Amino acid sequence: MSSAEDDLKSFGYAQELKRSLTLFDLLVYGLVFIVPGAPFAVFGIVFNASHGMVPLIYLVGLCAMLFTAWSYRLMSEAFPIAGSVYTYAARSIGAEAGFIAGWAILLDYLLLPALAYVAAAIALEAVWPGVPRPVWIAAMLAFATAINYLGIETTTRVNFVLLGIQLVVLAVLMGFCFIGALHHTGGAQFSILPLYNPAVLTPSLIFGALSLAVLSFLGFDAISTLSEEVAGGPKLVGRATMLSLILCALLFIAQTWLFSLFALGRTSFPPGQGTDDALYGIASMLGGSTLRFLVAVPGVVLSVIAGAIVAQAATARILYGMARDGKLPRLLAHVEPKRKVPERAVFLVAGVTLVLGILLADQFELLTSMVSFGALVGFLMVHASVIAHFVWRRKSRAWFSHLVMPLVGAAIVLYVLVNAEANAKIAGAAWLAIGICVLIWFRMSGRSASLPVE
Repeated sequence: MSSAEDDLKSFGYAQELKRSLTLFDLLVYGLVFIVPGAPFAVFGIVFNASHGMVPLIYLVGLCAMLFTAWSYRLMSEAFPIAGSVYTYAARSIGAEAGFIAGWAILLDYLLLPALAYVAAAIALEAVWPGVPRPVWIAAMLAFATAINYLGIETTTRVNFVLLGIQLVVLAVLMGFCFIGALHHTGGAQFSILPLYNPAVLTPSLIFGALSLAVLSFLGFDAISTLSEEVAGGPKLVGRATMLSLILCALLFIAQTWLFSLFALGRTSFPPGQGTDDALYGIASMLGGSTLRFLVAVPGVVLSVIAGAIVAQAATARILYGMARDGKLPRLLAHVEPKRKVPERAVFLVAGVTLVLGILLADQFELLTSMVSFGALVGFLMVHASVIAHFVWRRKSRAWFSHLVMPLVGAAIVLYVLVNAEANAKIAGAAWLAIGICVLIWFRMSGRSASLPVE
């Protein structure tokens, strides 16, 4: 028996999932989830919010999210278990806190695939308007579910291919931007103004755009859901979490700096379609309809499909971890013996995604806001778990790592949460209320909230 399996056994669990993932596999998983080309679709929105300093906003977002990534690194090493934030809160604060943390992050993970498919369907509808969005959603979902059912190794290989396509599209677009700036196409020139423009830079602008910046990085946390499928020890999860966040941030900063060179001298795009199509307009100017199509379809559609695949995998592992502890129906903890996949959880996520995708096919903004709420509440619980586990239970005196870092991270997340959209807070509060009712029902029905003995 390997040391990783011994570690898992010490928490009261048997090794059921297949351990095959390397640091590179985890890194690919994290990059696919965050999406290296994420700024494509939101460039105009972030540009307007930052008055043209888009790369600066992503730099601020990186600094803000490093605190949360640090907390995930600490907890993934302390508890190398598939349940992620559910496990961290349950093992450090208490079983009830773990259930609420898991319930909150499920709002994020259950809605992420639906959000991704709706975004892809919108892009495809623009190219082939005769096909209804639900048809696209169902087709993409069937593909992603089949990939997840075939096993984590198949999922990893498909992730690698889709990530490669995303990076090629990104490299082509950045190459066109670089050459265009060299030739001053559209009045572009190399400048530091997108990173630092003292004429418009104010503290209120930075804090006002902080929420947007933080939400651009959602997804790095999902690496922790694969803890029981890592072949090289628990430290790899923490390293991959930090690396994926930093690499994506560097890509965000570099690409948006190049994009912004073609909008020097302005602080906003026209509202509506002018903002939504900001980057596509730059692509058309540099490479015509061919480059615009490359950015819109392979660049956006394939990236969101890849993100949906890993979101489905992550959600299935959260459901598996909670069901294994009896916090959800135990049938969801079943692992298919040949492929070592929690297949019932995978299929449940597919069913929920199909229903949500069809019902909310025209509610893209609402989906986005609801996803954000669940993730932020989960982040708060991770920071609280670090303090509870290391400072309260272990009596650690490493104040900076185990107290200051999570406190600063929690303050940033709380700021973003308080300033979230009203719809996000209403929907999120309703979801948490349902979770509390479920927890109360557990208590009234005599079901134990305890976990396997560590």
